[in-house]
Amino acid sequence: MARVKRAVNAHKKRRVILERAKGYRGQRSRLYRKAKEQLLHSFVYSYGDRKKKKGDFRRLWIQRINAASRANGLTYNRLIQGLKAAEVEVDRRMLAELAVSDANAFAALVQVAKDSLPADTSAKKAVA
Repeated sequence: MARVKRAVNAHKKRRVILERAKGYRGQRSRLYRKAKEQLLHSFVYSYGDRKKKKGDFRRLWIQRINAASRANGLTYNRLIQGLKAAEVEVDRRMLAELAVSDANAFAALVQVAKDSLPADTSAKKAVA
């Protein structure tokens, strides 16, 4: 019989894969080949979901800002437009945090946005 010189490393490799697959259903947590395949898929899912999480949080922030700004008499779109016109640089994460935790500060920002908005944006611009 041939001598096996890498038995320790081979066993360690399999043990590490099976330890990482702990908690998976059925054969995917018990059989090396199935566990390895599932781990590769899991890495792909986790990579994609890390990217997706950024968009999910942005959508959540926008919903919170919209709800709070409507409570103060302004839509989300007009709020952002007014803040840009007033040259107030506050990102959506901070706006959402203010909307949830400090309603007075958020109301002050809404007022700044209202003051910097033009009176009527639906009016047609004069063609020169």
